[in-house]
Amino acid sequence: MGEIAYINGKVLAEGRFQDDLTVITHEGLITRLPTAGENLAAGAQVVDLGGDYLLPGFIDTQVNGGGNVLFNESPDVEGIRTIAGAHQQFGTTGLLPTLISDDLEVIHQGVAAVDEAINSGVPGVLGIHIEGPFLSQERRGVHDARKLRKLTAEIISDLQPLENGCSVLTVAPETMEPGMIRELTAKGFRVCAGHSNADYEVIKNAIEQGLCGFTHLFNAMSQLGAREPGVVGAALDSDTTWCGIIVDQHHVSPASARIAYRCIGPKKLMLVTDAMPPVGSPDTDFTLLGKHVTVKNGVCIDSDGTLAGTALDMSTALRNMINITGCSLAEACMMASHGPAEFLGLQNCLGRIEVGFNADFVVVSPDLGVQRTIIGGREVWAR
Repeated sequence: MGEIAYINGKVLAEGRFQDDLTVITHEGLITRLPTAGENLAAGAQVVDLGGDYLLPGFIDTQVNGGGNVLFNESPDVEGIRTIAGAHQQFGTTGLLPTLISDDLEVIHQGVAAVDEAINSGVPGVLGIHIEGPFLSQERRGVHDARKLRKLTAEIISDLQPLENGCSVLTVAPETMEPGMIRELTAKGFRVCAGHSNADYEVIKNAIEQGLCGFTHLFNAMSQLGAREPGVVGAALDSDTTWCGIIVDQHHVSPASARIAYRCIGPKKLMLVTDAMPPVGSPDTDFTLLGKHVTVKNGVCIDSDGTLAGTALDMSTALRNMINITGCSLAEACMMASHGPAEFLGLQNCLGRIEVGFNADFVVVSPDLGVQRTIIGGREVWAR
């Protein structure tokens, strides 16, 4: 792959938009950021952006499915490839296929499949997110109660992170024995609290043990109270953890999203989709571990009326966040790109347009519609 020069765009670099930069990539990396008008190398491929925005590619740390595929039902490389491809049309250049609570055998299959997908170069796969089954029965949401179980020393010994890539594990800290979070982080897991009924002190202690994030803030967790701050209060009070948030206008009220934005700020708040199979697919019905789920007015609901993930994509989440909070496009991109990269420990190669970083971009029009998605310097989707 020779040099590629992206010209005539509004480039988000160094935290601001610059219309006098050319972005040069070679072999999948950003190699130069010369000012417009400088001579390009002979034979360089020129991509004229026509005044569109060039943004760092979006990184989604919670993706259950897409393209009519649910990761739990297809814990294999082809299932992962389909899910990743479905999300590329929405600007997602990096994601974590996410398993919801299931048998340990399925978790082992999912880990092996993601390792294989990364090793074989499936574009955009950064790791795995294992959401459960070590969760609270009281806050399980749509997770199957029959699949939930208590974490034991034997399971910790058996549970292995990816050989390559990032391994995120969502747990309910109150269901675990002292020291278990420290053991999991020592093995290489990035541990988050979610589907948890813990009180503030339990979460504070978990953070001291290495808990680094919160899964879909506000949803399926103990709420902020006057005398008991709960999981929500602990998340809003922490300045060392990251918080995923589902901004689909259904899971979290606009007021709650604004409160989270003001308390946490764009550096530690991460846009996530919690996406299900309908994303990137014309189908509006799917089966979630035996339950029939239907998309109605953009909401995934099971037969009991329980929210069951989302039909949200990252480009819509970005637009929603801007409309709800009034944040700038640059700040919204921090929540969609650099923040998730930092959460995953990939802040030195992903999430920014900077020399030496991966050439992962999304090109959006002035109305923020996705026009192109580029991973490792290769265009994987174009309108």
